[in-house]
Amino acid sequence: MTQQVFTGDREYFPGIGKIPYEGRESDNPLAFKFYEPNRLVGDKTMEQHLRFAACYWHTFCGKGGDPFGEDSRILPWDEPGEAMAAARARMDAAFEFFTKLGVPYYCFHDRDMAPEGTSVSDSERKLVTMVELASERQKETGMKLLWGTANLFGHPRYINGAATNPDFAAVTHAAAQVKAALDATVALGGENYVFWGGREGYASLLNTDTRRELDHLAHFLELSRDYGRSIGFTGTYLIEPKPMEPSKHQYDFDAQTVIGFLRHYGLDGDFKLNIEANHATLAGHSFSHELQMCTDAGLLGSIDANRGDPQNGWDTDQFPTDLYDAIQAWLVVLADGGLSSGGFNFDAKVRRESVDLEDIFLGHIGGMDTFARGLEVAWRIRERSGLHRAKQQRYASFDTGEGARFEQAKLDLVALRDLAERHGEPAHTSGKQEWFENLINQYL
Repeated sequence: MTQQVFTGDREYFPGIGKIPYEGRESDNPLAFKFYEPNRLVGDKTMEQHLRFAACYWHTFCGKGGDPFGEDSRILPWDEPGEAMAAARARMDAAFEFFTKLGVPYYCFHDRDMAPEGTSVSDSERKLVTMVELASERQKETGMKLLWGTANLFGHPRYINGAATNPDFAAVTHAAAQVKAALDATVALGGENYVFWGGREGYASLLNTDTRRELDHLAHFLELSRDYGRSIGFTGTYLIEPKPMEPSKHQYDFDAQTVIGFLRHYGLDGDFKLNIEANHATLAGHSFSHELQMCTDAGLLGSIDANRGDPQNGWDTDQFPTDLYDAIQAWLVVLADGGLSSGGFNFDAKVRRESVDLEDIFLGHIGGMDTFARGLEVAWRIRERSGLHRAKQQRYASFDTGEGARFEQAKLDLVALRDLAERHGEPAHTSGKQEWFENLINQYL
């Protein structure tokens, strides 16, 4: 279905139409310079490679507040009044924005879409009502859901975690939210479902039984998986790593931690990872490192496209504008065959001082252009530079002879010792790091 711009009873972004592609020579800030949805890169269009999504939370719920200051933005869809009326207005604004921007997907938390009710049943009813409206909007516009999730960190009941909470009553509320969010995701045709353990961690080992909490987390994920499959969810379950903030240490610290957790509990057949660039920064890694760890394990699922500030030790969620990061990320993703059910979701927010509604468009346009250009450059590097052959050549000694026998587990330690005696001191071989790094500048 061709996507149509949503026009509701009220236009929330007046004066802004469908964002066009005008090319790199354009001076129009409300136009794409590099993202051309139907342009072929290899055998796929840019839209098929990138599978862009806009998030519901920062874009339509974020008002510019931070730990040091009050809200700085006035959102016209959040006028005072009845909570469900505000939720409907927010959804109309969201679909107007999604379709004017031209992203094919969106993502949501349950509490972004519908307000918390006075009971579990009331919360479920409110969410069902909003899901019915979202389904109508999807049919009208051609928009699709990349993934849904439950907010298991915002409510005070989760001060000590959700699935890992030492109070069983809190765990039951988390289960109720996930059940409802999975129901919503299936009803909206969501292609993935995300778990982000914002409070799944600890502040002090003195009062924490980490083994028990991790066992509880694994069992909670098993139950969620089984329920989702029972109602027809055939998509991918995703876990999003993050090392800290708000917890001192979160159980999903980084990609390798999550991969080890999934394999330890036998969950790696159903779960993959959703990697966020800003979380990689907080873990002391590069974005491309986290992606590479996932592709090495065959567990890369989706991407939250943003960036952090290495000089700021918290989650700044800025829009991605660093071409080098985008190119290196794409080199990893393309080598893995691209994203299948995942996509590039802009889990990003405009700066606190960016108070115009137009700024929301500007942030997304810049991020989309960054990853579109990164895709083009990475594709050229892979096709023309000899990068892959040069990387393979570094490991040529394992391709034949005794090196190949080692990789095939046909040599023991004594045999390796004897080979060292026979061969003598190995020659120094250049890693050619400068050549590899210069390729990006050459192909930009």
